[in-house]
Amino acid sequence: MIIDENTVVRFHYRLSELTSAGPQFLEQSHEGEAMAYLHGAGAVIPGIEKAMQGRQQGDEFEVTLKPADAYGERVEDARQRIPVKHLHQKKDLKPGMVVAVNTSHGPREVIIEKVGKFNVDVDTNHPLAGKTLQFEIKIEEVRAATAEEISHGHVHGPGGHHH
Repeated sequence: MIIDENTVVRFHYRLSELTSAGPQFLEQSHEGEAMAYLHGAGAVIPGIEKAMQGRQQGDEFEVTLKPADAYGERVEDARQRIPVKHLHQKKDLKPGMVVAVNTSHGPREVIIEKVGKFNVDVDTNHPLAGKTLQFEIKIEEVRAATAEEISHGHVHGPGGHHH
């Protein structure tokens, strides 16, 4: 089956940041469950979705993404003061930590800049914003999405959403 709109894709990846000193490894998924997403639903960064289009199960490839196709350019004045109660982690907070904050659109990662008793100052840029990224991808499975997955806009089951 070819990856197209309303297909479910499960894949493993290895992610590196491309720097002037060469690729710097960031993370990989091979030791856990494969990532799963509904193609065409905007559930992965735009460059990954574009690179997946037309591929199939078993394909292995590399893709290099500029910030615009990944997590966007850094916005220098993207700072905000928020109450600690809105963070997923509320203890042992330190500047430089990446934490999830509850928003009306679901959890979002932010970087702590300053910690107070009741509030934290955060940089709301995604931690990978402004970075050129290289993904090594192996497509594990491609299948047709169920009607329920299409109506919900996400994958159910392993690697996806659990209701």
